[in-house]
Amino acid sequence: MRAVRKLAGGAVAALLLVSTAACGSGDGASSEPGTAESLDPAKDVTITFAWWGDDDRASKYEEAIDLFEEKHPNVTVQTQFQAWDDYWTARNTEAAGGALPDVMQMDLSYLRQYGNTGQLLDLTGQIGVNLDTDGLEPSLLEAGLVEGGQIGIPTSVNTLANFYNKDLLDDLGVEPLPEGYTWDEFDAWIEEVSKAGAGKEPVVYGGSDYWVNFWFFLQYLLTQGQEPFTDDGQLNFDQADLTDWLNRGQPYRDAGDVLFPIQRSNQLAPVTGFTNGEVAVETTWDNFLAQYEAELGDSAVEMLPLPSGENGPQQFWKPGMLLSASSQSEEPAAAASLIDFLINEPEVGKIFGTSKGVPAVQAQIDAMDVEPGSVDEQVLQYEKDVAELVTATAPLPVEGFGEIEVEFRRLGEELQYGNITVDEFVTQWFSYAEGVIPQP
Repeated sequence: MRAVRKLAGGAVAALLLVSTAACGSGDGASSEPGTAESLDPAKDVTITFAWWGDDDRASKYEEAIDLFEEKHPNVTVQTQFQAWDDYWTARNTEAAGGALPDVMQMDLSYLRQYGNTGQLLDLTGQIGVNLDTDGLEPSLLEAGLVEGGQIGIPTSVNTLANFYNKDLLDDLGVEPLPEGYTWDEFDAWIEEVSKAGAGKEPVVYGGSDYWVNFWFFLQYLLTQGQEPFTDDGQLNFDQADLTDWLNRGQPYRDAGDVLFPIQRSNQLAPVTGFTNGEVAVETTWDNFLAQYEAELGDSAVEMLPLPSGENGPQQFWKPGMLLSASSQSEEPAAAASLIDFLINEPEVGKIFGTSKGVPAVQAQIDAMDVEPGSVDEQVLQYEKDVAELVTATAPLPVEGFGEIEVEFRRLGEELQYGNITVDEFVTQWFSYAEGVIPQP
């Protein structure tokens, strides 16, 4: 297997040199689709590929790249990865110098940021030449469209879930949430669990302060029948909407004994209160099941859809991640061929399973070794169960989403510590967002 070449810290400067060598302004390497040429098997080329993740994801990608290079012996792929925060710091530095990797893992949160500034290649011209997208659901493929340009190709799909520790609830004598529960019922249930767990050592809480997670706020808006963003990339909610959302959690913050304390959360990091057995429920993307089961061991981790709102249950499929190519790549055909391989090759589906979300192409799902009771089977079953509840498309985040999401999280921590009020949170966040999101 290939040696994993993990670059971080001081190695970012060296990476920039590598990326610059592989990128430029060659023919066909622009943000416009143009007319693509097929990958020339007689021409030796080198491209760069970057992703975020841990060592386990890295070993899977390296195994997949080995297979790609076996099938394309004329293409050498130089790889590197970082943790989430470091990854975007490195990409921002490269983008400033016009030296992004030829292929990079992309998140929906950053798609507009890099797409609207011409950093990403419109892959439309590569489709049907070096890139096959026939296996992708049209609605999922549209998640990678910005201003009519196909700048991202989804590799997997996931949706939000409420994970709960069944064994912990049995020990507390509390029943899991019923099907079709509402936001109000969810909050009342968290309080019930916290009361039951108050006498435990360590104390067990029903949940954390989920109101300070930006994605959950967006999910709530959808269940109220409100789209979070406009078609031209602006916020479609106001200060009153955000104030109402945050105020829903304020009585529980004031109580002091219902929500998992932020002090304890920071003390445990990077482990969470849920995986440490001190919190009964945690809301996140369904592909986190593998991590939760690994960290909780024998505990029974199960999933439920998110609460229903005035608009009923309304979840959305979100690309677990996307793959994009640099608009400055000198080898767009090789970049598109690598993306094609990673989304379509059945063996790649077998390598990754559901660790990046459920594969976006059925051929990769079919190739997975799905054992009864396995994590892969549970995630696949969950997505089948909630399919009828997925009535909304994934909100295409505004340009600057990554920055305003980080600020939302920072202010949320200040709110949990009691350093600011809800009104101060809202005022400060909107002021920040207005300075980040480009105005039409």
